[in-house]
Amino acid sequence: MRGVETVLFLVVVATVVAAFARRLRVPAPSLLVVAGIIVGVLPGVPTIQVTPEVVSLVVLPPLLYAAGEELPWRDLRAVWKPVTALAVGLVFVTAAVVAALVVALVGLPVGMAMVLGTTLASTDPVAVTALGRKLSLPPRVQALVQAESLFNDATSLLLFRIAVSLAVATGALSAGHIALQFLLLAGGGAVVGIVMALGVMAIRRHTEDPVLDTVTALVTPYATYVLAESFGASGVTAVVVAGVVVGTSTPRLTNARIRLQLGAVWQTVVFLLESVVFALIGLELPTLIRNLSSSDSVWVLQALAITAALIVIRALWVFPQAAWRRRRATRRAARRASTTKREAGQAGGEDWRTSVVVSWTGARGVVPLAAALSIPLTTSSGAPLEDRDLVLLLTIAVIVITLIVQGFTLAPLVRWAGIAIAPADVRHEESVALLHTARAGLEHLEELADLELASDVMLEQLRAVLRSRIDRLEAEDGIAAETVESAMGPSSSESYRRLRRELLDVQSGELARLYDTGMISESTRRRLQRGLDLEEASLGDE
Repeated sequence: MRGVETVLFLVVVATVVAAFARRLRVPAPSLLVVAGIIVGVLPGVPTIQVTPEVVSLVVLPPLLYAAGEELPWRDLRAVWKPVTALAVGLVFVTAAVVAALVVALVGLPVGMAMVLGTTLASTDPVAVTALGRKLSLPPRVQALVQAESLFNDATSLLLFRIAVSLAVATGALSAGHIALQFLLLAGGGAVVGIVMALGVMAIRRHTEDPVLDTVTALVTPYATYVLAESFGASGVTAVVVAGVVVGTSTPRLTNARIRLQLGAVWQTVVFLLESVVFALIGLELPTLIRNLSSSDSVWVLQALAITAALIVIRALWVFPQAAWRRRRATRRAARRASTTKREAGQAGGEDWRTSVVVSWTGARGVVPLAAALSIPLTTSSGAPLEDRDLVLLLTIAVIVITLIVQGFTLAPLVRWAGIAIAPADVRHEESVALLHTARAGLEHLEELADLELASDVMLEQLRAVLRSRIDRLEAEDGIAAETVESAMGPSSSESYRRLRRELLDVQSGELARLYDTGMISESTRRRLQRGLDLEEASLGDE
């Protein structure tokens, strides 16, 4: 019963903290970690010990799946090269350098130092997505940091398993075995994710019940994770791949009513799980400190040193990579007669500012926590695994430091770098999209009029609304996006509602075309599609 009370208490605390975070304009995960630490040191608070099953099986799958659904396939294709370099190369380098630093600084055995290095080698998709969700980053930058955090887990998980094998069994692994393990983890996880996504898409395509569709969507990440792990593949990779594949097809899988309900349910689930897990991270730290046998507080300096190393390693990897890509882009631009040296220099400056932000998005979070908690308690001989508690303490300490330091400073850094999308630009993009959808709707009405497929009264009423919207959008530059559902008045006529649904389908198709051609971003498409869905839902059942 104490566990249920703790979870309920965390939900209440998270709700209050989230409200203050929104008012203070600070990231909720960082504030939740601070709140968790404060609650953890209060007298009378029960000892909190999180099990790896709770984190890896209950919390991770839906959060990873939701993050994967938010990752646009178009933007992912545009950044796959730098993502690969970060998700593979940087993970290997980080694991090796941190392990060497821990051996020299902390004095851990090589095996346990490798365990700690591989645990902290990758950025965390839950933390990065939560921190970057409201920063108004350019689509390419948002896709880069989010895709890196989602796809570097297979690499870090492989290295983690190898390090644990060496630390527990003190055995040697051949290069062939390591390559096979990586293929099974990454490749197997990707295959399971694609197969599950295709199966779920087939089911949801023939489901019109909002409750059944919602249950199917909620069960998908858990079933995908368990299935992949049962085959020895990476459950994390499988869930991410399934989320990306299903996310690209969601507008075509469901109707407006189901999309609205799913959006509300997922927002609630993500809020609850993120709130609980980040608060638990903060609560776990005081418990580990009290359980540490040594009274020496040198671990604080060690954790700060490891965090600083992670930041420096990431910067030393990101900036040269960006400089190399910038030189290649400048050379290509120089071969174009239309590009001047000034334009090339401006592009280089933008790349430099982007690199500053990307190098600072290395927060650790839920995935490193799950890995650290899964470290075995004993060796293969049955003896207690030495230094496990210290590794777990240092891991959670680094997680807390990165969430607090990088979490609280990321938004000011983005503003300083000047790469955030301005609100005026967002409004202008939405206005352009609304103008195109209105014109597409008007063209469709003219086709219906020529074919005499609807009454003149209904057609003229809808024409007047769309023409008024077009005139207003053309006259005012960058107006605030109107809510689509309020643009047309109610009508009890079934034929009128049917015509409006047909018009909404045309506008949704035009919105998809604008996104596919790169005229609008994924966030703009989602916002305007929600407006169309709200209007369609207001028409009632057919």
